[in-house]
Amino acid sequence: MTQAREIRLASRPEGWPTAENFEFATVELPSLNDGEVLVKNEFISVDPYMRGRMNDTKSYVAPYEIGGRIEGGAVGRVVESRADSLPEGTLVLHYQGWADYAQGPAQGFTALAELPGGAPSSLYLGMLGMTAMTAYTGLTRVAKMKEGDVVFVSGAAGAVGTAVGQIARLLGASRVIGSAGSEAKVNLLTEKYGYDAAINYKQEPIRQALPQAAPQGVDVYFDNVGGDHLEAALDVMNRGGRLALCGAISVYNEKGQPAAGPDNMANLIKQGLMMQGFTLGDYVQDVAGEFREKMTGWFAEGKIAYDETVYEGLDSTIDAFIDMMKGANTGKMVVKL
Repeated sequence: MTQAREIRLASRPEGWPTAENFEFATVELPSLNDGEVLVKNEFISVDPYMRGRMNDTKSYVAPYEIGGRIEGGAVGRVVESRADSLPEGTLVLHYQGWADYAQGPAQGFTALAELPGGAPSSLYLGMLGMTAMTAYTGLTRVAKMKEGDVVFVSGAAGAVGTAVGQIARLLGASRVIGSAGSEAKVNLLTEKYGYDAAINYKQEPIRQALPQAAPQGVDVYFDNVGGDHLEAALDVMNRGGRLALCGAISVYNEKGQPAAGPDNMANLIKQGLMMQGFTLGDYVQDVAGEFREKMTGWFAEGKIAYDETVYEGLDSTIDAFIDMMKGANTGKMVVKL
């Protein structure tokens, strides 16, 4: 039998999560049945949406159970197989989450192509995976971005934001503006990711800085932050503008009474704006094939840049998650096992 270590939810966080909200456990994995595989994970993902699943509230996906493993994306390699479709050595994607091994029916694992040039398999959790597909979906399906649009992205140096900026540029945006929380990240956006302008919101209030960065207004706003960034975007949206709400990381760890909403919601009426929240699950069947074709082509042509913040070892996963929530990552945050 194989012993697997996993991380479970020990208690529901109140405000910011702490190490005390999690626990490690060792489990004995049973012998494989016909049609099953055993996978040794190479990388596991930590993502902002996981914070929402730690609350016992109604959402688009069921909350984590107390005492249950933290589920999420992971990539690994089949080390034992009783399924002809996934022989030993196959690289796979799955969603069993925070553990060093995963096991189950082959249908729960997706075979992946080996990446060229020594690119890490972790890219299937970020720029070649659900993260970038979320960016593509928000731009093309929700905001219905058109060639020539001015695009503003909050949280632009994060996993989704670095994908949004590049995809917007490749789809013909006339100007791409991003916000980030440090000078190093701001410089990275303009020097590596094709942003025309970037704002350090910790240096100057975003509501003051955005009109200067977008003198001709904004047509598409891709929101990863919420709060003051959403207010700032509503101030500068052009008539007929579209706002795609992907995340609101500024409020995920608030305690008590939620903060009041934007004070300029009337601009939705005045400017004829469309504001829509979305989750990838509602679009994935429609968009997946199109996204893979385009992103694979762009990546092969050298048009896609990426950054990863990599923590080492399963024991570092909780720190990686908390640090990601605090904005310590550039690009996708992953844990290498």
